[in-house]
Amino acid sequence: MHSELVASRNAHPRDSRENRENSESSRESRNSGTPHLDAVSLGIIEQLQEDGRRPYAAIGKAVGLSEAAVRQRVQKLLDQGVMQIVAVTDPLTVGFRRQAMVGVRVEGDVESVADALSAMSECEYVVMTAGSFDLMVEIVCEDDDHLLEVINKHMRAIPGVRSTESFVYLKLKKQTYMWGTR
Repeated sequence: MHSELVASRNAHPRDSRENRENSESSRESRNSGTPHLDAVSLGIIEQLQEDGRRPYAAIGKAVGLSEAAVRQRVQKLLDQGVMQIVAVTDPLTVGFRRQAMVGVRVEGDVESVADALSAMSECEYVVMTAGSFDLMVEIVCEDDDHLLEVINKHMRAIPGVRSTESFVYLKLKKQTYMWGTR
C-alpha cells in the first residue's frame, strides 16, 4: 500500500492521464471487441513504423508521454495484437531464393483451409479475399524444388483446396510497412 501511494505521488502528471485513458480504452475494448486506438497510440505506432528501435524516451517526447507510459502503451499494443516489432529481411540475403504469391480456390469452409495454410512455416501471409481466389498466400522457399514440394505435396493436399495458381516473384522492387495510421 505504501509503495503504491509513493508511486502515485511520484508519478509524472502525464502518467495519471495515461492511467485514465487506459481504463477508458479497456472499457471501450470490452464493448466493441476491437482495441480502441486514440491519437497517442496511433502516434506511437507511427514512430515505431519509422524506426522500430526508436527509444521510448524519444517516442515519449514526440507524443507527449513519459518513457514509462510509452513502454506500457507499447506493451499493451503488442499484447492486443495491434502490432508486432520485428526485423524485416530480404529473403534472398538469408537463404530463401524463391518467393511466390499463390491464389487458392476453395470448396467448402475457407477458414479451415486458411487455418491449415497459416500453420505451414513457408506461408508468411494468408488472406481471405473476394474475387477469383478465395485465399492469397505468400510463400517463401529455399529454391524451386522446395516451392514445388510446398505447393504440390502440402498446399494441394489440404482438404477443400480445389485449385492453386502461382505467381513466382522475379524481383522484389518495394517492400515497406510505412503506411502510417488513420
